[in-house]
Amino acid sequence: MDLKSLYREIVNEHNLRPSHKAAIENPDVVLRGVNPSCGDDISLQLKFDGNVISDAGFVGTGCAISQASADIMIDNIIGLEKEEALKQAELFMGMIKGEVLSENQFDELGEAAALQDISHMPARVKCAELGWRTMKEIIDNKK
Repeated sequence: MDLKSLYREIVNEHNLRPSHKAAIENPDVVLRGVNPSCGDDISLQLKFDGNVISDAGFVGTGCAISQASADIMIDNIIGLEKEEALKQAELFMGMIKGEVLSENQFDELGEAAALQDISHMPARVKCAELGWRTMKEIIDNKK
């Protein structure tokens, strides 16, 4: 299996069988994120234990890329401190906007690196960013 096929498989898996597409119990913050250009609409829910993201979930609708990206993002950020989650968001945003990342940075992104080819589809960048932008807004406003 080539790398592009593997990446497609990861995105499809997170879209068809998301691990975090559900409301969580007693979230500390809920924020709606909308991509008006294509209709993606999610509500991201985060729970904190001090400075650490202890749980997260999302509900909503959207294209396969927005839904998979949000699910992958949540996999990445649960257990991270706020600043680490923001660093992940910056790496991800840079990657899908075409910035060259080091191998270590790709490793840091884990499965989120599967969305790298979005950088070649400018109309889909906002879809992939939706969950990440919403998470960033939550953390920036909770400081």
